Amino acid sequence: MRYIGLFIVILCGALLLYATQDFPAWGDPNSPASSHVSPHYIQKSIEETSVPNLVTSVLADYRSFDTMFETTVIFCAGLACLLLLRTFIQERGNWYYRHIPTEVTLHIKDARRIPKDIKDFERIDTLWVPYDLIIKTVCRICIPFIQLFAFYVVAHGDFSPGGGFQGGVIFGASLILLAIAFDLRTAIERLDEFKLGVLSALGVFLYAGIGMLCMILGGSFLDYSQLSKIFPVDPVHIRALGMLGVEIGVGISVMAVMAIIYINIASEGRQDEGL
Repeated sequence: MRYIGLFIVILCGALLLYATQDFPAWGDPNSPASSHVSPHYIQKSIEETSVPNLVTSVLADYRSFDTMFETTVIFCAGLACLLLLRTFIQERGNWYYRHIPTEVTLHIKDARRIPKDIKDFERIDTLWVPYDLIIKTVCRICIPFIQLFAFYVVAHGDFSPGGGFQGGVIFGASLILLAIAFDLRTAIERLDEFKLGVLSALGVFLYAGIGMLCMILGGSFLDYSQLSKIFPVDPVHIRALGMLGVEIGVGISVMAVMAIIYINIASEGRQDEGL
């Protein structure tokens, strides 16, 4: 069975490499993309989209449908990871608590013997989980600044390099850093499975909702200029604000899906142990 899978992979790879022979040469100025599509985007972007950042105008305006379904694909990837890896089988007979002042570890095998009020103890995953004050302190200082930078990247995507994908990845990385520096349980306490699932779907609904709102106001799907009918902003600037809303939706989905994938892979679907 393993050799059959290997044969299929090699065959598909060979077909893909064979198909690349029909592609235009790298950097060919006479290719269709260079002679027709790209010049139009470069010359007409500000006039047609009112966004100074060419990349954002292409992603959120010219090919906004494609970007919306890319966000949907990211959501589906997180959902698939959750369905395939998530398990509710818990390991029994192993509960560990570390006494914070003395760092003495308490191992309890019977859940009935766990005191209801354990003061000065923190639950840990296994006996070998290290406690490093320097790492935790540095990460506790850095994580808020990383998240603030993620907000900046998302909010500034329509004027400079950035956007929802980049900002979502940065924010998701800050959550993963929290899980690595402390433990997975600490990260899950901030954003549990239910919240991450809601956020991953909310980003897609926010993107599609802006498009539907444009249709309700009498325009085409994702025709951001229609939003000026309900917001006190001129039609030129409202396009940038509409794209900002779309970028926020993308960032929310990317952040939540990154956290979902990491949590389930790191804990083998149990969502109770970190690396």
